[in-house]
Amino acid sequence: MKKAACALMVLMLMTNMAYARPRPPFMGQNFSGVYECTGDDAHEGKYTGTVTMKLIPEQSTAEYSAYSFKLEVPQYGTYLGEAAAIGNNVAMHFALVDPAPRDFGTGVAIMQKNKQGKMTFHKYYYEPEFKGGNYGFEDCVMK
Repeated sequence: MKKAACALMVLMLMTNMAYARPRPPFMGQNFSGVYECTGDDAHEGKYTGTVTMKLIPEQSTAEYSAYSFKLEVPQYGTYLGEAAAIGNNVAMHFALVDPAPRDFGTGVAIMQKNKQGKMTFHKYYYEPEFKGGNYGFEDCVMK
């Protein structure tokens, strides 16, 4: 019985290894950096902030990339989150460090270079619970 169990375990391990494919290396554009932003929030109005994105290489492959995301907004606080990209299209999730106001949401952005050659993005975001629901826009330029 022990031999049969061992043989079954070896067979299962070999089967799993046969399905594991090596992951292609990340070959997309790296959007890591610090961005200066201006925004317009439907509830709060105009604001400025700083976004920091950092590539997570071990979670990035081919044209897909993963990032840590931090937005710092004077007078409002720090929002932490993550971003996932394919090509120049980026999805971002963020949440204010203080959970009390339920200020969290999801954004979508398109990355591109401006005439000066700096990376920029235009983002639309949606916050389902902040003040009964909210949305806004940000325009950001890499420092």
